[in-house]
Amino acid sequence: MSEQLVIVPTYNEIENIDRIIDVVLNLATETHLLIVDDNSPDGTGRRVKELKSTHKDTLHLLERSGKLGLGTAYIMGFKWALEKGYRYICEMDADFSHDPHDLPGLFNACENDGADVAVGSRYISGVNVVNWPMSRVLISYFASVYVRMITRMKVRDATAGFVCYRREVLEVIDLDQIKFKGYAFQIEMKFKAWKYGFNVVELPIIFTDRREGTSKMSGKIVNEAIWGVIRLKVDSWFNNYSR
Repeated sequence: MSEQLVIVPTYNEIENIDRIIDVVLNLATETHLLIVDDNSPDGTGRRVKELKSTHKDTLHLLERSGKLGLGTAYIMGFKWALEKGYRYICEMDADFSHDPHDLPGLFNACENDGADVAVGSRYISGVNVVNWPMSRVLISYFASVYVRMITRMKVRDATAGFVCYRREVLEVIDLDQIKFKGYAFQIEMKFKAWKYGFNVVELPIIFTDRREGTSKMSGKIVNEAIWGVIRLKVDSWFNNYSR
């Protein structure tokens, strides 16, 4: 069995699902793929079931009752991955904003280069974002500046959703205590890994905004991230991060 798993949460990604499965499962190193689908009305989950017959041992599907949040999808995927024995677990989007061809670099960083958490970073070598309006680039960039200022964590792309974890990290972090469901989930996971003393490294990637489908960003998600960072910092004063 492969030691590498990619987790992709989906909601109405029918335009992208065939291609993302094809590219991930045809990488040079054997990689398995887990789709966590939130009962997509457009039939994304149904299409994954059809494709499983072609990829019996490498493509997996978890179905949920509805749109329950990005964070909870990843938590379900992480628990499944730990139960099945994977050692390197990577999360990424379904819409090709994260280039699947960058996955081997993230896996290699954790397997061979001493990283416990490898972040595909838009901001570690300048600003590497394609097809975003300048307003959104600025919001995203300064969101990470804000996170660094409040938390003192050195990660330059704290909201990045293209991340590889060694299983030991996910075993130490109490996944049932992760509070946030939206993009603050990404900040919380990195912050807790850092507080536990794990080695969090960033690798430069080029982020390309989706060409197919619809963005899941909302004002509620942004608001959760703004206030969530302060809550994370305050809560950390009362938690024990020994391991």
